[in-house]
Amino acid sequence: GVGRFRSIHSIHMMSSTAGFEPEQAGTLQACDPSMERPPANGPTMAKKKLQPSAALMLQIENAFFAHGYSKLTMERLAQSCNFSRRALYFYFSSKAEAFRGIVRFRNDLALSAGFAAGRKRWSEGGNALQILTEIINIRYGDTRRLSNASPHLVELNAEVFTRCNDIVKDVAIFIEAELAKLIVELQAADVVRLRPEVTAEQLAQALANGARGVNQRIPAVAPEDLASRYGEMCRFILYGCAEVPAPSPRTKGKDSAQKKIPPRKAERERA
Repeated sequence: GVGRFRSIHSIHMMSSTAGFEPEQAGTLQACDPSMERPPANGPTMAKKKLQPSAALMLQIENAFFAHGYSKLTMERLAQSCNFSRRALYFYFSSKAEAFRGIVRFRNDLALSAGFAAGRKRWSEGGNALQILTEIINIRYGDTRRLSNASPHLVELNAEVFTRCNDIVKDVAIFIEAELAKLIVELQAADVVRLRPEVTAEQLAQALANGARGVNQRIPAVAPEDLASRYGEMCRFILYGCAEVPAPSPRTKGKDSAQKKIPPRKAERERA
């Protein structure tokens, strides 16, 4: 669950095996003909896998960006990392496991970097809009800008929601909780003042929903325009972009006149 994620102020390298049950692995392998099983006497027979370094995770991520999911085999993945296939199995027992690993890694990295950038902006005297926009732009924008450069964006995006939906859910819950905590801090420091009927949790959820909406827009927002779109979205949510007009005197008069007509008389007039 959400407890899998450590503090956002330190990058958490997490093995992709966390939360990945053997039953799930078997299902994925059965429905994916391209999935390679490790040798029966290979290193995956060991109960505990090695912890992958950040450098290795970036190499694996680049391999998926370059080749997509379906056409990438464990052999090619190992070559992209300058590993033998046998050596790669010390870290991941399958391609699906490696893919889940990079999804966790990229989200952890974006969360850590995003909140660090927002707090830095706060320390420099930034206002609430600048602080929250900075967090959203790094957390959601950096990953989007990176993945947009891949010719396999559509396929990889579909694989994320097929194979990593639990991770996506955990991350969504986690970032909303952390945003809410930060908003409480900003409110305590008088950097932002919420209306009495609005909670920090509601504002955090609206900001996260807005960021995901920007990312999923059709046609897609150009990578170079993402920062400004996140800024607009944050401004609209924080400060609003419309007002309900007050009823005109003519409308008020009509309403009053209608209210004064007794119900039975009104029925006769309608008839």
